[in-house]
Amino acid sequence: MTDPRPDSPDPYQQPSRRQRWFDDLRLALMLLTRLPIPGGIHVEGQVARAVWLFPLVGVLVGLGGGAVFYAANRIGLGISTSALLTIGMQVLLTGALHEDGLADTADGFGGGRTRERKLEIMRDSRIGTYGVVALLLILSLRFSALQELASNLLSISDELDETISHAGAIIVALVAAGALSRAAMAAAWYLLPAARPDGLAASGGSVPLPSALLALGLAIAIAFLLLPGTAFMLAVAGVAAMTLAMVLLAHRQIGGHTGDVLGAVQQATEITALLAIGAATLQV
Repeated sequence: MTDPRPDSPDPYQQPSRRQRWFDDLRLALMLLTRLPIPGGIHVEGQVARAVWLFPLVGVLVGLGGGAVFYAANRIGLGISTSALLTIGMQVLLTGALHEDGLADTADGFGGGRTRERKLEIMRDSRIGTYGVVALLLILSLRFSALQELASNLLSISDELDETISHAGAIIVALVAAGALSRAAMAAAWYLLPAARPDGLAASGGSVPLPSALLALGLAIAIAFLLLPGTAFMLAVAGVAAMTLAMVLLAHRQIGGHTGDVLGAVQQATEITALLAIGAATLQV
């Protein structure tokens, strides 16, 4: 009997489909959150395969923030305080990863004259004027959007009492916006080449078209199930337009994507979705 070829795959070592899905979820959580994920995975060159599950990470972050709003509102805290605590929880869950990307992108795009200088600034850990302004603007807009959503008493179900209506509106908005904005990251990653070969996003590999389409389909399905018709259409259209705008901006500024750019895409599209949902509530 001859020995098997040394390079032939061992069928007993091939992961099952269920195991691959589980590994992809762990990869997505490790990349987009600061949650303690047990076990280790060699992520270099493999992260891109997990982008189809990015929307589920957005759902988890949205639920975490929504749960804080619900708890704070139930114990008698006002809408403004509850909204601030909600933002704090989301920042804690993600480790301010996306906010940091937004600040670095704003500093690079605003402060550099050449592509090389922009990329150099984006790698600098120090925050500049453009980054501070971008953070203040995005956090203020997020606070205002959450406050307006709760104040407008949007209720997905007419049977809910006022307190749960507040929380229900916030939870639904955060989950839908979280899913859509993470799908936008996947789309931008797919559409743009890596701006530099040694960056975090570049080391994650290239996003396959099926993974990008799955991320988009999953996020749209989540938003469709959660949002009323007008809010759904406005949110999806707004996120699509903002994603395209960010992709074109990044291509013009640095010729591609970096991890910071993807973080900026998430922040820009999330606030777009929240504002779109808020605008739809005014028509309810």
